[in-house]
Amino acid sequence: MTHIIVDQDLCTGCGICAKICMLGIIELDEKSNLPQVQEANILRCIKCGHCEAFCPSQALLLNMRPDEKIILPAGAGDISTENIGFYLKKRRSVRHFTEDPVPREKILEILDIARYAASGTNGQPVQWLVVHDPERVRKIAGLTIEWMESLVNTSHPMSAYVPAFISAWEHGHDVICRDAPHLLFAHIPEENPIAPVDAIIALTHFDITAPAFGVGTCWAGFVAAAATDYKPLQEELGLPEGRKSAYAILFGNPQYKIYGIPRRKPLEVMWQ
Repeated sequence: MTHIIVDQDLCTGCGICAKICMLGIIELDEKSNLPQVQEANILRCIKCGHCEAFCPSQALLLNMRPDEKIILPAGAGDISTENIGFYLKKRRSVRHFTEDPVPREKILEILDIARYAASGTNGQPVQWLVVHDPERVRKIAGLTIEWMESLVNTSHPMSAYVPAFISAWEHGHDVICRDAPHLLFAHIPEENPIAPVDAIIALTHFDITAPAFGVGTCWAGFVAAAATDYKPLQEELGLPEGRKSAYAILFGNPQYKIYGIPRRKPLEVMWQ
């Protein structure tokens, strides 16, 4: 099978695809000056798509699901430095949500964007569990409290802090999931040493993309920790065999709008 499809009428023989290939497996044919991949090198390709993305004449197509090729219109995705600055600076951790659920279709739109996140060697190990039912989110919050109760009077670094959270929960305050209607778990292969970083990158894509869809997010650190250590919560999540939770984000429709940008610590940079 041809590994890369080249439109001979569009290809200019510029060689950028060969230069940009991170594994150096693309070369220009001596006679036609068209890019090619030798049969012996096909299995080395990690299907990152750099060759296709950086082709100025869009003459090259990686032969992987070619029917799903997305045409990138001129100027699409361009954002001014001012707008990207305001967009990211106004991102907030949301802890007050409406009871209205986020439609599944909208969640899938955000996740479809998040799947383009970078991953080591383009392994794309991250898969998703969306807990859409608010009652199940509440149950997961309760299991997280149970995990906290197991830490009391132990040597765990959180032992001294969990009684306050347990007390708040017993008084009717959801300090774990903040009454969020939904939870998102990124799960990864258990034996992949770089997958935890890939998961955080993918979750960050979700976190950054969500506000553009009117969705508020908050990183669910307590739930993520409990999902790592507490067997009953792991059983509740029911992840496929051989996979584990990497981290979690709670999300929903924000109850309040954002009108300003708070201060941050001064920028500290070292140059070498």
